[in-house]
Amino acid sequence: MALKKKETVEITKTPTNNSNDELLLLEQKKVRALEKIANSLDALTVWFEEVNKDEWSDRLQYYLAEFHTKFIKDENSNK
Repeated sequence: MALKKKETVEITKTPTNNSNDELLLLEQKKVRALEKIANSLDALTVWFEEVNKDEWSDRLQYYLAEFHTKFIKDENSNK
């Protein structure tokens, strides 16, 4: 009888250890993914800082005005 209880305890411990290992692996994957996202955002931030904003000013103003006339004014006129 004592042998069966010991086997039961060992069987019970194995899934718990596997679950802990899986949770640890999942957390490590989450950390790696967040680090990649942070690196991408950092690269975008650097790119935005280096963009010559004077050259883009007129173009951005045009596209924002088009967006406003197509989407914002249409919503306000429907109300």
